[in-house]
Amino acid sequence: MVNQMNARSILSFFNSIPKSLGFALLIWVAAMMPARAGGSVELRVAIEQNAPQVNVGSSGTAQVLDGSGQVVGEIQAMNGFAAQAKNGGVALDRWKSGAMWIVPKQATDVVWIGNRWYRGRVYLVPTGKGLTAVNYVDLEQYLFSVLGAEMNGNWPQEALKAQAVAARSYAVYKLQGARNSINSVFDLDDTTRSQVYNGVQSESTGTQQAVLSTAGQVLAYNNRVVEAYFHSSAGGCTEGSENVWSTALPYFQSRQVGFDEGTPVSAWSKTLSLSEMSSHFGVGNIQRIAPKNLTKCGRVLAMEIVGDRGTKIVKGDDIQAALNLRSTLFTIAAQPIASKAGGKATLQFVVTGRGFGHGVGMSQWGAYNMARQGKKYNEILPQYYIGAVLVPLDPQ
Repeated sequence: MVNQMNARSILSFFNSIPKSLGFALLIWVAAMMPARAGGSVELRVAIEQNAPQVNVGSSGTAQVLDGSGQVVGEIQAMNGFAAQAKNGGVALDRWKSGAMWIVPKQATDVVWIGNRWYRGRVYLVPTGKGLTAVNYVDLEQYLFSVLGAEMNGNWPQEALKAQAVAARSYAVYKLQGARNSINSVFDLDDTTRSQVYNGVQSESTGTQQAVLSTAGQVLAYNNRVVEAYFHSSAGGCTEGSENVWSTALPYFQSRQVGFDEGTPVSAWSKTLSLSEMSSHFGVGNIQRIAPKNLTKCGRVLAMEIVGDRGTKIVKGDDIQAALNLRSTLFTIAAQPIASKAGGKATLQFVVTGRGFGHGVGMSQWGAYNMARQGKKYNEILPQYYIGAVLVPLDPQ
């Protein structure tokens, strides 16, 4: 029998939520939450994947449905359960089925998945390595959370509106691709692999306002919704998508943009010792490092690294990962330094870079600066999605 968690146990889940939230958060959500509009788009977001068990519950009474949609029982408000994959199906308290739903009776109630509260409903399905929990949630309500997770909810409204349109476009693009795959059980996940989605805890009045004021608006190019990537800071130059993911998309172009100058991540540097630098690349003590291939913007596609035990050509993103750099828009300079013991001079390496992220699509800090300068969201977006236009989303 799967362990049932009493009300006291599920309340302990709140330990992962800031104390300023808790029950006050649920009351706020209930007050602010609009009911799902007819004809709206529902997303499938994977919250837990291949997990041995998933903690689930509801803020109000919820129905438990089997995989065919038949009601098999109810769970009461603030009672938590540990769902498990068992014998090719899902076990939840006394119920077992090939798959299972948890559906709140009231649209204003929220569901618990893992360690957070979410709007919408829960679909539990066994996978080869465990259990996957999918949050079925209205697109606009999903964006309430994404905006607060991907951008500061206190930023200017026009920047948040630009983010709302970009995030909505990206989600719809991914949804369309997933729905064309018969084996897909979700459209996106809740991490940076898709868009960060933290449930109701990352919502705010500012994010809700930005989403609702742009509701249903997406970016399209040649009558197709665009894959609207975004990042923290372009470092002065947006990147062509072919230099990051091999596929050239006409609305992502390498071009100089000065909108994010002076922001916290527009320029940065890092100094590494010879031993720190050499430990990552397997060529012994590094003697020389030089760019092998750069993009038009100057992002590193590859560098030649020469050491006393060999030479390697290393990809720019591999160097970024190894050295924990903010972007591939960097240079590396070797500087001789005298030995403290007065012996032979050695080297240190100074990495000087710009921007944060892949550089494709909208720079969030650029949007912030333009909004501060009085630009509207429909003036911000064309700077980053070249030739794309704002269109209303067809929910069909």
